[in-house]
Amino acid sequence: MIVDARGHRCPTPSLKLQKAMREAAPGARLTLLATDPMARIDVPHLMAGLGGAVISIREADGVLTIEVATPAGPTG
Repeated sequence: MIVDARGHRCPTPSLKLQKAMREAAPGARLTLLATDPMARIDVPHLMAGLGGAVISIREADGVLTIEVATPAGPTG
């Protein structure tokens, strides 16, 4: 799932990502596109608080591409 937050300032990219995570399956991967450089800092903090993981952060032509995994579902 791609979450396009290009052109939005903090905290909108993180809020859009958090909303998409609520709709995603446990363990799903999402990709956030953001132009606000604060997303590089905010998203890892968000993921740590929610139990998810940052898979990668790349930047090209002023656009951050941040791939995350939602928290895994219960096991057993």
